[in-house]
Amino acid sequence: MFRAAVLSASASSPQIQEKMTAQIANTIDAVLKPKGVGVVIKAVHHCMTTRGVHKPDSSLVTSRMLGCFRDDAELRRQFLGMIE
Repeated sequence: MFRAAVLSASASSPQIQEKMTAQIANTIDAVLKPKGVGVVIKAVHHCMTTRGVHKPDSSLVTSRMLGCFRDDAELRRQFLGMIE
């Protein structure tokens, strides 16, 4: 439920994917105060699929790591391996 609320609030206006990824991670960190936060967003951008370069299968991936996920390379690797 919290995830959906944060995503809805962050995605309510057009913005750069990198900024939205950071906003979601920062909000989770500020509200829940966990030991670490990892946010990965994979999105299809209509500007790339319907106009411009016309690459229908294009997607962009952005990530933001805070706390233990940023400081501990092995923990970060495990997290990223689990979401693939």
